[in-house]
Amino acid sequence: MSSEDIAGASPPSVFIGRIGYPNVYAGPLVPPVHEDTSLYDLPELWFGRSMDEIVSFRSMLIRGKHRVHVRRFEKAGKIIDKTRELALAVKPVDVELLLTKKPHGSIFLDDEVQPFGPSAPIRDLLLSNTRWDQNVEKAYNDTDLKAVPAVLELYDEGVSVTKIQRAFSVGAFGLEDNRRLVPTRWSITAVDDIVSKNLMAQVKQFPEINEYRVYESRYLDNVFEILMIPSAWSYEAMEAWYPGTVWNPKGSGAVMYSDWEGYDGRTTYAEIGGCYYAARLAVCDQLVKERRQATVIVLREARPGYIMPVGVWQVRENVRNAMRQKPYIFNTLELALKWIAARFQIPLEQWIRRSELLKSALFQKKITDFFGRQSTA
Repeated sequence: MSSEDIAGASPPSVFIGRIGYPNVYAGPLVPPVHEDTSLYDLPELWFGRSMDEIVSFRSMLIRGKHRVHVRRFEKAGKIIDKTRELALAVKPVDVELLLTKKPHGSIFLDDEVQPFGPSAPIRDLLLSNTRWDQNVEKAYNDTDLKAVPAVLELYDEGVSVTKIQRAFSVGAFGLEDNRRLVPTRWSITAVDDIVSKNLMAQVKQFPEINEYRVYESRYLDNVFEILMIPSAWSYEAMEAWYPGTVWNPKGSGAVMYSDWEGYDGRTTYAEIGGCYYAARLAVCDQLVKERRQATVIVLREARPGYIMPVGVWQVRENVRNAMRQKPYIFNTLELALKWIAARFQIPLEQWIRRSELLKSALFQKKITDFFGRQSTA
């Protein structure tokens, strides 16, 4: 960048860092273009776009940084006030971002957060008139409403996950004395977790599906196979990373990660991170729509074409895309697994060896199995 002054239409977009927590850098993301930039920060509309396209428009977002304590942001001054105002806007906002020096640095890459471009400290921040989403504004103004109910109400009103996450990160929800800034990375997972837990509670009230299903999606050289088993709710997410990919850059073979939970849920953070919660939200959404429950196993092969992370959104949208497709139906688990094995390059035995729920479904006898034998006799 050749100037310390950036003028453009923010999508709107903001970023709250986590380095140095609770004293973090917060500020807007602004591209030096004057056009409709709303696509730049709406991952729900990115599915099907190439990695080059996504990196192209995301790398134009210049990050302004202002140091603030997460619990004292209400008194942090104009820059943070304007950052929050921008975060709650319903459409692109013209912004003048005045920096202390020319922005520098490479494109920011993280498997949880969407990429963005170079950064610099903020000298001043000017916004044109903003209009807030009326549902988000209502939650913001209700200082007696806790954060979790606020998130759930907005999701039920049809507000996108991205917009809820953005507002969550700037401390827009919760009891007045408890509000705080939340690093963007954490806010993404927090909203996925809050929404999917609520959906899970609904799923457990519904009857079980009565067939084995396999849903599929392929995007950005990620291959997803989602297996649904006719049983009580439980959930597992598994990932296999090929050599040369983000989490296995120099390996000689594929590296696998997995996490799972039974009917009663989990109390610890998933090892595979935000992807676990993003996929859980997408599958629970589908089961709630059908008013059914199942044991769900999300299997993902990240192949060599996935050369750089673009954010956890691609997992959520890949699984959502799979849920939109008509599933393949099978009468037995063995037939369903045979189908999945033909879609993957990694041998099925490796998936089974790593999976708690597959081993349970294949090898653990249920009491109903013994009832079946007695009735046959």
